[in-house]
Amino acid sequence: MGTTQDRLVLASTSPQRRAILEQLGIPFEVVAPSYVEDDDALVTDRYKPEEIVRAHAEGKARSVHTTESVTLGVDTAVVLDGRIYGKPVDGEDAARMLAALSGRTHTVISGLCLLGPGLAAVEHDRTDVTFRELAPETVAAYLESGEWESRAGAYAIQGLGGRLVMSIEGDYLNVVGLPGALLVSLLERHAPKVLEKA
Repeated sequence: MGTTQDRLVLASTSPQRRAILEQLGIPFEVVAPSYVEDDDALVTDRYKPEEIVRAHAEGKARSVHTTESVTLGVDTAVVLDGRIYGKPVDGEDAARMLAALSGRTHTVISGLCLLGPGLAAVEHDRTDVTFRELAPETVAAYLESGEWESRAGAYAIQGLGGRLVMSIEGDYLNVVGLPGALLVSLLERHAPKVLEKA
């Protein structure tokens, strides 16, 4: 298992985030966060999307962090025209989201919090994603797949949702759910023992 400082504690049950850490060869264990996101309160107070995802990432990390561990919290949002597109509540909501994103460039913003002995780093990364013009039958077929469920912005770029995308600018892994380049950079600077165990 290793010591508490050479394995990352992931404060998330997201399969996508687990897969990214495995892909990057970063040893980790999963602890489900007890933090409850309250977007309504943050939006009411007019926080920027960057501030919201950073607050959520830190809240998740702090909810599971122990003194000697290195803990990672992440939160990702899809943003268009200053509006955050979260997880759709149903198929109609997903259809509305995809129609809004069709033919336009939106931004995927992830907040990342890394906690450890003497360490409290909170940063964010941005990736611009441009959708193709989506025909009604394309949207209908994607909705039929069910892949949109529990996905911010109602799509998963690493799956069939990749068909909706024309181009991206920035970290692809950020769109999947965890900004890999930012994480590795932070670990190199603040918790290199985690990477040594890869």
